[in-house]
Amino acid sequence: MISQFTISIALIIGTIVVYSQMNYMRNLDLGFKKDQILVLDTNGDKNRDALKLAISNLPNIKDVSLSSSVPGGGNPAAYSEIENVKGDLQIANLDLYFVDFDYIPLFNIQVAAGRPFSREFKTDTTQAMVLNEAAVKMFGYSSPEQDIGKRFKQWGREGKIIGVIKDFHFQSLKNPIKPLSMRIDPDRGDYLSISVSASNITATMAAVEKEWKKIIPNKPLSYYFLDEFFNRQYKGEEQFGKLFFNFALLAIFLSCLGLLGLTSYTTMQRTKEIGIRKVMGASVSNILYLLSRDFLKLVVISFFVAAPVSWYVMQKWLIDFAYRTTISWKVFLVAGVIAMFIAIITVSFQALKAAISNPIDSLRTE
Repeated sequence: MISQFTISIALIIGTIVVYSQMNYMRNLDLGFKKDQILVLDTNGDKNRDALKLAISNLPNIKDVSLSSSVPGGGNPAAYSEIENVKGDLQIANLDLYFVDFDYIPLFNIQVAAGRPFSREFKTDTTQAMVLNEAAVKMFGYSSPEQDIGKRFKQWGREGKIIGVIKDFHFQSLKNPIKPLSMRIDPDRGDYLSISVSASNITATMAAVEKEWKKIIPNKPLSYYFLDEFFNRQYKGEEQFGKLFFNFALLAIFLSCLGLLGLTSYTTMQRTKEIGIRKVMGASVSNILYLLSRDFLKLVVISFFVAAPVSWYVMQKWLIDFAYRTTISWKVFLVAGVIAMFIAIITVSFQALKAAISNPIDSLRTE
């Protein structure tokens, strides 16, 4: 019984921790807007700029942007030389997003220093770069403001840093935020990101599809919503949580069967004792306590065995996440209460039956 309930409690704790981590990741501020963002993959079609213009004029469309990547997608690492705090050009491989002027506002990425790309500055298309805060730290600067105006060389382009954006999670929460650079390059924008209104999504999608067929008729429309695409990174963790939950249910069921059988056997052995106690004035609650206390002690022992083991195992699992929840004492409290409640219900089924039976029936043979 101790082994069965130890496994059950450990699985209950594991299930709660897994779902707590998933909930933590869903609710964590990622540093960018991912809701109501529709992404079309143009596969580098030459008419993508015309498509962007046509879609931007549709009703229920807020913003449209072309880029080489979106958060959650892949992006190249570029050989870069950035002026560091000592004034030297420091070599580094930076993740690189090719974007347009509308990318930073569309995703609501916050600017920490300087400015974002602007159509008012013609040199932004050829001589400007934006870094994130992680990149600024890499080059030795203590504040984003210090990096503004510094030199860069990257893939045949030279220019200056015009702005620093706040760190945002452009990759899975399993990974720490890496240094990121952004540059304007319309010819590398394969992905069309569309900020759509929440109202009448069906009509909006029909209008977008109509424009696609008109402007890019030779390719099938390929699209997804960014929030679903980003959360798809955690599909393995969601399946892991479901597996934990199913095993927990199975373990609890087997524990209840074992506890029910043991309670029935014990109650049958003590039938005459129960009858004598009732004749001597024992109440139903006294009988319930008599038959339940020994079994509940087993559950308590199981809890103290399962708690440290499950804590150690789940801590090891959480190490894989750069951004993770903490295992609160409330997790163990909830698991212990659930196990105790299940045990009480299971034991009480037989104990109550024995407690309310007629004592004459059990003493008739005496």
